[in-house]
Amino acid sequence: WGEVRRVTLRWRRAAVRRARSSIATEASVQPAAASVPNAGTDRILGKWLIGCSGMVVGAVVLGGVTRLTESGLSMVDWHLIKEMKPPSSQQQWEAEFQKYQQFPEFKVLNHDMTVSEFKCIWYMEYAHRMWGRAVGLAYILPAAYFLRRGWLSAGMKLRVAGLCSFVCFQGLLGWYMVKSGLEEKKDSHDVPRVSQYRLAAHLGSALLLYCASLWTGLSLLLPPRQLPNTRQMALMRQFARGTGGLVFVTALSGAFVAGLDAGLVYNSFPKMGESWVPDDLLAFSPTLRNVFENPTTVQFDHRILGIASVTAVTALYALSRRMPMPRRTQMAIASLLGMVYIQVMEPDCCVRRRDTIHYRQIRWEQEGTSAVEWQYPHTGSKLRASVSVVNLVKGFLLEDYRVLNSN
Repeated sequence: WGEVRRVTLRWRRAAVRRARSSIATEASVQPAAASVPNAGTDRILGKWLIGCSGMVVGAVVLGGVTRLTESGLSMVDWHLIKEMKPPSSQQQWEAEFQKYQQFPEFKVLNHDMTVSEFKCIWYMEYAHRMWGRAVGLAYILPAAYFLRRGWLSAGMKLRVAGLCSFVCFQGLLGWYMVKSGLEEKKDSHDVPRVSQYRLAAHLGSALLLYCASLWTGLSLLLPPRQLPNTRQMALMRQFARGTGGLVFVTALSGAFVAGLDAGLVYNSFPKMGESWVPDDLLAFSPTLRNVFENPTTVQFDHRILGIASVTAVTALYALSRRMPMPRRTQMAIASLLGMVYIQVMEPDCCVRRRDTIHYRQIRWEQEGTSAVEWQYPHTGSKLRASVSVVNLVKGFLLEDYRVLNSN
């Protein structure tokens, strides 16, 4: 019996060791399997990035409204946490208003402003800043969660880290832009405004953030379509790239128009005043300075770029109709064409209708309803397109025709 007991004990110990080893193996395998990116996690990541890109569009629209209401310089300091709570008492509002009174915008333009009027522009800028913070949290917090769960591949980690860093950079760039409007000008009678260079950088970086987020999100959600690698398709890809670049430059030129109030210089179309080419087109010296600082030249360049963008998009549509394309691609290009022609007609309507803020708000909302987003994998053999709001790149800040204040 003693031998039987020893054999039984050894058998039980071996069984326990095998059971423990099996449990440990399952415990180590299951989390690893759950942490590997798969189709399900890719869909979640894609929807998250699409949502973030939509929030970026909202931030750009709020920024446009802030500029139209001339509210951007109402908050004269920047604190990441402290300014999240608005003034709650009359005494706090008076203190905030006194800070605003020390800067050029109040001294030159708003010297007769009351506290009640100040509250309106302050809350507009406050909404823009708080929305920007919400955008930052929408990127950073989910990214940290997805990283902890192991849902990000090595390549996706770099992309997400780049997007989150870009969001933080965008916030700092916004304050850097505002600071330029708070500085005293050489001439005390100069109209206080932010630097057109910094405004263009702020808008351009927002558009790049939007496009990068949308591009990455769509690459996770939409399967690539294999298209014939023909000479015509290669031409289509190259032309689409060039059109996208032209549209982006047009949007940046619109930021210069807004920054210099260049839309007020000539409020007629297609001519500028009585001539096709204004006499003061090259009034500044050196000549290159006119491109960025002469309001007449800036408006002239923006008109030319807008016409060139319309021509390029029309040619892109015509080219796409001559070759077999996926249905989604055809719909996207047709949507882009329709929105571009709406944008061509609306600036002239803004002039003829004396362009109130509400009318321009409707116009800018329409500009963001549909467009095309092209994606080119490195193989060069795939082409994808999807309807999106990237048309904001084409026309936001198209021309800030504030005709209501021009007379």
